[in-house]
Amino acid sequence: MPIRHPLVRAVFLFLMLAAVAPAMAISPVNRTLLGGLAIDGYDPVAYFLDGKPIEGKKAHSFVWNDATWRFATAAHRELFVKSPESYAPQYGGYCAWAVSQGYTAGIEPEAWTVRDGKLYLNYDLEIQEKWRADLPGLIAKGDANWPGLLAEK
Repeated sequence: MPIRHPLVRAVFLFLMLAAVAPAMAISPVNRTLLGGLAIDGYDPVAYFLDGKPIEGKKAHSFVWNDATWRFATAAHRELFVKSPESYAPQYGGYCAWAVSQGYTAGIEPEAWTVRDGKLYLNYDLEIQEKWRADLPGLIAKGDANWPGLLAEK
């Protein structure tokens, strides 16, 4: 019996293609589907200089590593442009705890940690507590897992 309902047909086709599609590596930067924003449009420099997450402004945008980064001020943008690796979150902005466990997950910009001059983001505040319970150990695991996560999928 043929599938006639357009939505059911679309879901069925998607599932079939997903099952046979070749494996693809993850994007090196966790970005939104619409607009390709890194950190959901939050300013990465603000975590370091202001000690809190601040939404960036479209007027202060910069494209780096196939993602659009937004900044609260032109000065923050310029700092990032000069040294993006100094301000970009670790593990491409994916949840640091998830990477330490061997997979990737999205983030909540309010769940963050700066440790040894590096920004780490987490899925949510509950996961952030797990992350902060063993920062040295989980960072070591995340650092070991990250290259493999980029290469697989």
